[in-house]
Amino acid sequence: MKLQQLRYALEVYRHNLNVSEAAEALFTSQPGISKQIRLLEEELGIQIFIRSGKRVVSVSQPGKAVLELAERILRDVQNIKNIGSEFTEHDSGSLTIATTHTQARYALPAIVAEFVQRYPKVRLSIKQGSPDVLAQMVVNGEADFAIATEALEENGELRKLPCEAWTHAVIVPDDHPLLDCRHPLAIEDLAAFPLVTYEFALNHNNNIARAFQKARLDLPTVALSSADTDVLKTYVRLGLGVGLMAKMAYDVKTDGDLHLIDASHLFEPSHTYIALRPDTYLRGYTYDFINLFAPKLTRTQIDKMLYEPIEEDFSI
Repeated sequence: MKLQQLRYALEVYRHNLNVSEAAEALFTSQPGISKQIRLLEEELGIQIFIRSGKRVVSVSQPGKAVLELAERILRDVQNIKNIGSEFTEHDSGSLTIATTHTQARYALPAIVAEFVQRYPKVRLSIKQGSPDVLAQMVVNGEADFAIATEALEENGELRKLPCEAWTHAVIVPDDHPLLDCRHPLAIEDLAAFPLVTYEFALNHNNNIARAFQKARLDLPTVALSSADTDVLKTYVRLGLGVGLMAKMAYDVKTDGDLHLIDASHLFEPSHTYIALRPDTYLRGYTYDFINLFAPKLTRTQIDKMLYEPIEEDFSI
């Protein structure tokens, strides 16, 4: 049995059983992957994958157990490599962060600039996606950690480190009727207009949906949803609806043609988390990046929260 065989099998599974896509991701040939997986199956005496002709169609029951162990083995191998690198090349390596567009665009630039200055030899990569996609990136080992909102809460494989709270704001163009409404803004005023907001904003467990339900109001129509805050602002400018987004995403310099109306009193604060696997060995520069993002998260606190039950206390 070879680690390469386990890696090939796991990659096929991660690419929805598409051997061609797995081969492309691994920079190898499709026949080579198929051959190595067959050799592994012959050695184990089981079928990992169920096939119809030459096509992989599903994972067998014992195959699921093999893939689960393969993922753990390959993760441990990477941890061993990280331990070695920590002592031989402590200031070089790679760091992949999975985060939302809003965090990448508005919260991270200054932090990234500081990190790159401290660690010029570290290859930094930022991947973007919705909160559920970000969580899966960390689970699959495609990212070292994720920065996202409480939408990560349902993933039991990750530990969440609470960072800070952020509030929502309403964004409208010139001459919008909401600019003439009473202040502070009432949720009944907002409910009268279609929204341009995040894809997950009106999920049943989201604080925005809860606020409308608490006020006994029907959920408003969503004219357009996106994970990209800049896309949302573009369509607010076109008059498609009222923007409801993170207050931090409003930039006085670039968004001067739009008006910000505070909505922090209408919705419960949303919380930003850093999500990690508890079985991952963190390089020293990973601790430093997290500390730059959330200064109250020291290395000692991070280790404690990774290995002990987390109490959601945002006063840390």
